[in-house]
Amino acid sequence: MKKLSILLLLSAAVLAGNGLAATGASRVLAKFDDIGAWQLITSPQVSGSLRPVSGNNGRALCLDYDFHEVSGYAGIRRPLDVAWPENYQVSFNLRGDSPANDLQFKLADASGDNVWWVNRTRYDFPKNWTRVSYRKRHVTKAWGPDPDTHLRRSASVEFIVYSKVGGRGTVCFDQLTLQPLPKEDTSALTTTVIADTATALQQRIADGRPDTVWISGGVKQQTISLDLGKVREFGGAVIQWAPGLEASRYVVQASSDGRDWRKLRDVTAGGGGRDWLALPETEARYLRFDLVDGPNWRYGIRDISLKPLDFAATPNDFIHSVGRDLPRGSLPRGFSDEQPYWTLLGLDGGREQALMGEDGALEPVRSGFSVEPFVVLDGKVLGWVNVRTSQSLLDGYLPVPSVQWQHDDFGLQVTGFVQGRAEQAQLVARYRLHNTGKVARDYRLALAVRPLQVNPPRQFLNTPGGVSRIERLAIDNGTVSVNGQPRVFAQTPPDAAFATAFDSKLAVTHLADKRLPGMHEVRDATGLASGALVYDWKLEPGQSREVVLVLPQTGAWAAPATGFDADKAQQQVAAMWRQKLDRVRLQLPEAGQPLADTLRTALAHMLISRVGPSLQPGTRSYARSWIRDGAMISEALLRLGRGDAVRQYLEWYAPYQFDSGMVPCCVDARGSDPVPENDSHGELIHAIAEYWRHTGDDAFLQRMWPHVQGAWHYMEKLRLDERTEENRARNPGFYGMMPASISHEGYSAKPVHSYWDDFWALRGYKDAVDLAAALGLEEEALAMAASRDEFRRDLDDSLHAAMAAHKIDFLPGSVELGDFDATSTTIALAPGGEQGRLPQPALDNTFERYWQQFVARRDGRREWKDYTPYEWRNVAAFVRLGWRERAWKASEFFFKDRAPPAWNQWAEVVSHTPREPFFLGDLPHAWVASDFVRSALDMFAYEREVDASIVLAAGVPTAWFAGKGIALDGLRTPHGLLGYSLVRSDRHLTLQIATGLQSPAGGLVLPWPYEGAPGAATINGEPVEWDGDELRIMTLPAKVEIAIPAELRRSERGQR
Repeated sequence: MKKLSILLLLSAAVLAGNGLAATGASRVLAKFDDIGAWQLITSPQVSGSLRPVSGNNGRALCLDYDFHEVSGYAGIRRPLDVAWPENYQVSFNLRGDSPANDLQFKLADASGDNVWWVNRTRYDFPKNWTRVSYRKRHVTKAWGPDPDTHLRRSASVEFIVYSKVGGRGTVCFDQLTLQPLPKEDTSALTTTVIADTATALQQRIADGRPDTVWISGGVKQQTISLDLGKVREFGGAVIQWAPGLEASRYVVQASSDGRDWRKLRDVTAGGGGRDWLALPETEARYLRFDLVDGPNWRYGIRDISLKPLDFAATPNDFIHSVGRDLPRGSLPRGFSDEQPYWTLLGLDGGREQALMGEDGALEPVRSGFSVEPFVVLDGKVLGWVNVRTSQSLLDGYLPVPSVQWQHDDFGLQVTGFVQGRAEQAQLVARYRLHNTGKVARDYRLALAVRPLQVNPPRQFLNTPGGVSRIERLAIDNGTVSVNGQPRVFAQTPPDAAFATAFDSKLAVTHLADKRLPGMHEVRDATGLASGALVYDWKLEPGQSREVVLVLPQTGAWAAPATGFDADKAQQQVAAMWRQKLDRVRLQLPEAGQPLADTLRTALAHMLISRVGPSLQPGTRSYARSWIRDGAMISEALLRLGRGDAVRQYLEWYAPYQFDSGMVPCCVDARGSDPVPENDSHGELIHAIAEYWRHTGDDAFLQRMWPHVQGAWHYMEKLRLDERTEENRARNPGFYGMMPASISHEGYSAKPVHSYWDDFWALRGYKDAVDLAAALGLEEEALAMAASRDEFRRDLDDSLHAAMAAHKIDFLPGSVELGDFDATSTTIALAPGGEQGRLPQPALDNTFERYWQQFVARRDGRREWKDYTPYEWRNVAAFVRLGWRERAWKASEFFFKDRAPPAWNQWAEVVSHTPREPFFLGDLPHAWVASDFVRSALDMFAYEREVDASIVLAAGVPTAWFAGKGIALDGLRTPHGLLGYSLVRSDRHLTLQIATGLQSPAGGLVLPWPYEGAPGAATINGEPVEWDGDELRIMTLPAKVEIAIPAELRRSERGQR
């Protein structure tokens, strides 16, 4: 320390000039002493008030808020014109008595459309006045149409408390200041080293050369100091120790002036080799390592290197940095610059859902730890990078997934399933190791308990993926306790087990050790503890051994007195899922089996993704309930025989409707989300109507009618507010439409008048009329019908106005943009039912344009980065337009992008470069699954509103009719159960429609599936006439015989 003091004296004269000194004086932007300068802002049904209090210097302002069991926000806003310097620090004083809700600091430009923010989620509000500072790098573009993400000038400022856990509280603000800073220094971090001993070689400590080494003098407690020459920002350090000469205990401290020191890290169980130290957001000139103890009487250091801010900006960044120094495969793909994929395990409506990674790792609960398998053979640790992996589902469709490893010397199968009930559910994991060689081998199967989710680090939304903190880990007789809770029960006792803190290295680095670490319980302040259950086996050729783990998801778990039978448990789970998934049956040729299997898996994923009654599009990124997703998932569930789940959902969701009648776009544990998305009102009405149509449950309709009325009245207010001459003068396309909103994801940068909203509103208007009539409310039905008709006329006028304004010949996605978005426009057809009323030829042009772009993408003639499988909706549109071949060609393309194919699922986003890391939404994505289900079922039968008919087999490839043909049984419709078979022989096409269905008003319609004129037809032996290319069947049950014209038969023989 004496030599460091000398260095401080020599550098004192230049210390201030070399630090992160201001380039200009700090200035006060707002003092918070004038409440009148601030505007209180709250979302619907959230209350708030402002009051003055004493601050650190004068008066301050307090915000008192109460979320009243709804989601939303409360905050303060004021105009504040600021020209932002090249680099800066913005600071304010804060104190609060508040639950851990989000704290948002927001800046908007003069338009109000472009917003920058700092969003601190689950913020720990300090009880006493605390100075909060944000640097330029912390202030990021939140949204806005301007592509420039750089904050140059702002016109207003907001401080927002956004509901994360809800409740009520108080947050106080004082003294907002702006401090200009020098340009960010991105030069290399260079240091001068001062050591207490062996000073002649001390510069070797940080010379960047691991081939040199500094060996200390024989003193246990000594200090190494690094001087960066001036105050710098950095994010971490890496120490490379000489073998056997590490410090197992040491303290890391930092100082800006060499006098006042602050502790950064306290290492108590260093493991030698390489130590990675996360020191996020550190600003200092001096870094000091106080060495306390080690296994030897001296220390040896090959190198200490300081790392830039991004080394450990987040725990995920830190683990990613660590992974660069480890052998590939030591960490999961997501931390190895490779995109991973996974699938879902759970109960129907369970409280938790597990994930299985494509390489066999299991994450039992959301945001939880994972168990990842490794095999040690001949002293080498083998993981996903060393084997060939494949995936499968039990019976090809049940949500009992497996991962298979193939290696030249062994095979490993990992199978998982969830059993139990919502209150007490557990994940069961089975690991079967098989000797595939010709000689006996010694194997070690290691099941590593890791502080890493299966959900990878690129998944940032709602449930951030990557690191899952383990601060306490204990293993006792095969029971693994994570953070004090028993979380893993090994039904197969391990031969060994150990736990290790991060400073003692990740468990995976010890798996090949002949002498495993002896610790069975550790505490780790870094949250990166890990461990392993170890099984050492000698397997003869062809021999297998199995390990079974039980991982509780909810409730406690107690092993059965007679022992746990994994085979029996798996058989019971499989039988349960078969009963749930086989209510609608499809008999298809081999080419169609993937469709039939994926249909049932998609149903399973929709059921597993729901939490209790709440239908959710996902279980991680989208673990909330949107009514748009819920309405479309509901239709899929109704058709597949799960009306009970739909009723539960609607009875749960509808009471969250705001007092104004506004239907929240989204609901979660925080309550109703107040973001205005103007598709939601029509979606709730439609979902209620569809459930009633399928079940005839009049009592349910009576209970739901007030919600229908409220949504209808709210839509009336919205459209009439837009139905003004002033609006018509601004843009004729605005007149009478739903107001601008961001319900369509493509418009999140700036709200626009979206036809997605309008088509859903029209659907809601139509359904409200039907429901009023069903309840005998004749006057209301007439009033609602008048509004429906007026809105439909205004919508038609708006579409024509927008097409004319933008000089386009297709249906636009929005009034303002005139954008092409066929996937959005599909809503006008299904469930919109407007096919016969939409402007032509614009309707056909829209989907012709989509088809041409689709083909160019499919055939490699059009560059693309990614797409969303919401495009499945276009298949349903093609079916309705009579484009049978196109419907199946598109389906074939989408089927190739199941991820992975054997797990019968799609992510929300499909990438053209599927192994480059990207955000994929959720996997599986239940809304995408519903789009697939509805489009796939439409290929076999769909309702046509314009003539009140059901159209059969309009999207089925004609090749499937040959041989045994196709058969459908048990499809739910508003008219009962639909079952039919369709078989083609050389001379006849035979359709047999089973009992169970009441004929709709327009009957059943069979389109002629071949080129040329249709052949003569009979229904139940009576000759019938074709209506163009359609045969209408009014009597049920029915046997329809259609002669295959000789010309068609000759043509087919010629093609063969």
